[in-house]
Amino acid sequence: MADIIFNQALGRLAHYASLPAANDGLVLVLLEAAGLVSDATMRDYDTLDAILAGASNEQTDMGRKALASVTVTVDDANDRVAIDAADVTWTATSGNTVGAAIICYDPDIGAGTDADLVPLTKHDCVMTPDGTDFTLTVSDIARASSAA
Repeated sequence: MADIIFNQALGRLAHYASLPAANDGLVLVLLEAAGLVSDATMRDYDTLDAILAGASNEQTDMGRKALASVTVTVDDANDRVAIDAADVTWTATSGNTVGAAIICYDPDIGAGTDADLVPLTKHDCVMTPDGTDFTLTVSDIARASSAA
């Protein structure tokens, strides 16, 4: 489950996760543990470009991953929407220690830039690459509910 939902994504999370455009997708970006800004600071960033322009650095050795099997399920019994995706695996991990995973909406997976990527959720994820495979289990990206 997400540790934070970015302010600009509040209320739009289920829409973005439903992948409404013809060439869009969700991408998972790993951030290095060193220099990672606080949740209070990070939640105010509106693009991946803004996140990476600050003190937080992308862990580029392991690379970005497109999320597969993204589902948005309306749960009327619990008055919420659940957003899920398949687990993500990196093989032969290397590079600096990971401190967080960011899930971003990419409106055009073929031609977008970091300035186009909308950060949706941040997940605390501490992992030291050591050459072994690493699987990030995505049990829920997020759940959105009304507070009526």
